[in-house]
Amino acid sequence: MTKKELEERLIRYAVNIVKLTNYNSTNYSGIHLSKQIIRSSTSSPLNYGEAQSSESKRDFIHKLQLVLKELRETYVCLRIILKTDLNSNPEKVYESLNECNELISIFVKTVETLKKNK
Repeated sequence: MTKKELEERLIRYAVNIVKLTNYNSTNYSGIHLSKQIIRSSTSSPLNYGEAQSSESKRDFIHKLQLVLKELRETYVCLRIILKTDLNSNPEKVYESLNECNELISIFVKTVETLKKNK
């Protein structure tokens, strides 16, 4: 997968999460978690974009670790939404969980490889 393809995948993922929040409950918990998951999911492609213009290999690794951190936060938030029945479209939540897990795996392996080759 190229850098451009990965960036596009992250953008698609963030867009899907934003759309997913339209199915969240409008009570306090639903609104709170919607705001949180929008922040963390959209932060991933933004940080990845920043990584592309990093100033050093160390800076690049750091920015990829930020992407990973935000993906993990999104993953946990999706699990909370699912377990509390705050979303009326659980199939889409499961799809988002699977995609998030795949992205986490990609970035874990990438960071591990970069650190090993440092």
